[in-house]
Amino acid sequence: FFFIGIMSKTLIRAAAVSAVLATADAFSAMPAGAFAPGHTGPKLALRSSVRQSKVGPIMFETKVFKKETIEFSVAPDPSKEDILRGGRDKFPLVSKAFEGIKKVGVIGWGSQAPAQAQNLADTFKEINLEIPVAIGLREGSASWAAAKQVGFDEAKGTLGIQDEVIKTSDMVILLISDAAQANDYKTKIEPLLKKGATLGLSHGFLLGHLESVGQTFREDLDVVLVAPKGMGPSVRRLYEQGKKVGGSGINASFAVQQDKSGRATDVALGWAIAIGSPFIFETTLTSEYCSDIYGERGILLGAVHGIVEVLYRRFTAQGMTPEQAFIESCESITGRIAKTISTKGILKVYQDLTGDDKLKFEEAYSASYQPAKDVLAEIYDEVKCGNEIRSVIMHGDRFEKFPIGKIDQTNTWKVGEKVRATRDESKIPLNPTTAGMYIATMMAQIDVLRENGHGYTEIVNESVIEAVDSLCPYMHAKGVAFMVDNCSRTARLGSRKWAPRFDYLLEQQACVDLDAKKPVDQARIAKFIANPVHTAVDECCKLRPDCDISTTGESSAQDDLSFTFKA
Repeated sequence: FFFIGIMSKTLIRAAAVSAVLATADAFSAMPAGAFAPGHTGPKLALRSSVRQSKVGPIMFETKVFKKETIEFSVAPDPSKEDILRGGRDKFPLVSKAFEGIKKVGVIGWGSQAPAQAQNLADTFKEINLEIPVAIGLREGSASWAAAKQVGFDEAKGTLGIQDEVIKTSDMVILLISDAAQANDYKTKIEPLLKKGATLGLSHGFLLGHLESVGQTFREDLDVVLVAPKGMGPSVRRLYEQGKKVGGSGINASFAVQQDKSGRATDVALGWAIAIGSPFIFETTLTSEYCSDIYGERGILLGAVHGIVEVLYRRFTAQGMTPEQAFIESCESITGRIAKTISTKGILKVYQDLTGDDKLKFEEAYSASYQPAKDVLAEIYDEVKCGNEIRSVIMHGDRFEKFPIGKIDQTNTWKVGEKVRATRDESKIPLNPTTAGMYIATMMAQIDVLRENGHGYTEIVNESVIEAVDSLCPYMHAKGVAFMVDNCSRTARLGSRKWAPRFDYLLEQQACVDLDAKKPVDQARIAKFIANPVHTAVDECCKLRPDCDISTTGESSAQDDLSFTFKA
């Protein structure tokens, strides 16, 4: 690269400029609203053509809270979205949002339920709102003791059998596993809901299942979603930290599927505020499950696991010690790369590189983007058509015979334990090859979501913020299992299923191109630099709380995995 002639350099720069202009033309030529929420036009083959489209403004109305309208991207792909900024100063408004609700039942005790139930109860107590939050569990549930451990109790009316809690609650937040929801909702849950009750979900999975079998929700119900963009333990930990530093938490999307009462939007927003979300944005249940199930299998969990595995092997094969290979792969991602993206954006990682390091980034990015996007496009299609939903349900049916096994017993992660024991944070490097592969995969995930009509707040939260602010800190603290297995069963299954695909394809294609010293694809780099998502990431960085998550300090988050792998 550094020894080519002046004429060659001129041609490369010209090609790069042309690529940027072509990108702008592609964005400006998009038919407005073609993939906006609710659009039902024909589905095009994802991998046969790029079908990027402008997404119309995403706006909502609220009678209780004061929303803001933010321009998350500008020309050639302008996008405005309404958001609600959270914080503890908004807690008193939760009382008005929850008018008419006399009891909240939280059903289940998985990743999200302990966090959301404790946060709701704490918020209600802080504002003197006398609405009990009751945990509903199956009779004989192994989680009964865990719920009692953090203060829920039969004698107080805050812990009971699932059926009774559902029958007596005005708002039922259903947080049992997705597979259990699919199997039990119509027969064991919906018939018990009060007439006119509010059904709360934190995942659109149930809607995807119901639509696949020609069913829907009971007409008299309000059906709302609040989906924190992070694992349950991070929702609890940041809420606890926020008591001291002004309201830190995990961002959340919200959606209203049915609004029989006319108050569903404010109930959903009140719920999101009460669990500590620093900013809240609107989505639909369909858009949420497509982006969420997809994202978990992608850069949030599955892809980053696969990237670490392939780079660890590559670096050791090149002569690094196992410890240095882990530092240059996993530690580089969860350390400097994630922290730079979290506060300064994706592009800043690239801009801070110079000389040979910038070239190595460009080579890795050029080689990795297409193989990563190939897998990501397949994942999105599998989610959208319902195959991933069916896969999760089928696993639920055989779970007793084939429980989820552990994933941190290989040499890679055993070496990681040694590295963490002697870690010096100030000496963690930013490996440019690692950065190129990781960011190429992140950008490919972003592009697939935008091509499928998702708004920028959803894209950035599902592909960037959740990765670097919620999940990577857990892998940085104790390794891949501490990250993956503190998530929902749906996420854990998806990560295990798709991580090997990223590992395989990046090894077989990206690494082969790197070994062959294939020239940098300057047009691809130019598109990366010009991608409108960088403006959206910058805007989201401005909304970020000042507090970083503490993953190992004292907490009632119950994230030591003994609650995940129960005896």
